[in-house]
Amino acid sequence: MSDTFELNGRQVLKASSDRVVAERVLRHIQLRMHEDEWRPYTSKADAVQAWFRLGGIRAQVLEALNLV
Repeated sequence: MSDTFELNGRQVLKASSDRVVAERVLRHIQLRMHEDEWRPYTSKADAVQAWFRLGGIRAQVLEALNLV
């Protein structure tokens, strides 16, 4: 397994053990965007802002998707 995980040409993480987490976060965000479902948040902007505040891998995935 690779030591890095790249998304849209951006390195999302360095530890290979975090790759599964990054892929799960990516699938979750993509599903929310595809379904346009943001509950419990009132909008996509509110959801992205809340997720970004959590930091870590989630924030890196949001940045790689150019959502922040």
